[in-house]
Amino acid sequence: MSEVTGPYEPGTPCWIDLMTPDQQAALDFYRDLFGWQGEIGSEEFGGYSVCTLKGKSVAGVMKSMPMGDQPPPPTAWTTYFSSADADATQAAISANGGTVISPVMDVGTIGRMLIAADPQGAVFGVWQPLEFPGAQIVNEPGALVWNQLSTPDPEAAGTFYQAALGLVAGPMPEMPEFTGLMVKGRVIGGVQGMENLPAGVPPHWLVNFAVDDTDSTVDALVRAGGSVMAPAFDMEKVGRMAVLQDPQGAAFAVVSLSAPVPS
Repeated sequence: MSEVTGPYEPGTPCWIDLMTPDQQAALDFYRDLFGWQGEIGSEEFGGYSVCTLKGKSVAGVMKSMPMGDQPPPPTAWTTYFSSADADATQAAISANGGTVISPVMDVGTIGRMLIAADPQGAVFGVWQPLEFPGAQIVNEPGALVWNQLSTPDPEAAGTFYQAALGLVAGPMPEMPEFTGLMVKGRVIGGVQGMENLPAGVPPHWLVNFAVDDTDSTVDALVRAGGSVMAPAFDMEKVGRMAVLQDPQGAAFAVVSLSAPVPS
């Protein structure tokens, strides 16, 4: 089990959550696909569900609702980066061309959060932990294993995320199509251009879940009403990957790794 017991280094992806129209249907779908357990939460937190794997938190699911006079947000997974000071991170985002979508707010006594978009439009979250540091299981089947940014300008993205989140961009010899984003020399995510993506796909962060068998996971997803965006393919030195959509349209990827992820 790849269990996380301490706080995440600032800048590291520490949590993911899904905004979706039918919260219960999403909980049922991911339970069957990944073995998660979760139920609709208390009204105090807007019904937010914390899903668990082997009794440890792995992801959140929340019903999408209108925000003031704005329509509900798109059905999508959001990657959250850990921060020691959400207010300072918010200021850095704004100062470096990003857009704050939802300003810093307290989430009870467990942490502080904000939602923003980088200068190219990719949406991400920031989490300042208090009582809740983030995902307690990563890098194993059914849990988050990788976060990748697709953007029209990888170089500009690297500059932004270094200024806003303290990430350092650098080459990834084992995956030359990506630029790595690093925290204290450890790669925590990748950046790639959008040349090979279909026209009209916006810049975005894609969450990747580890699975035991990519092909059988794809088959299970299709039987459950999901769709395949990129059929299963082999990535040298990484594993077998597929890009998928759940039945409500949220995109994510799955990968069966050819080697364990370094902790």
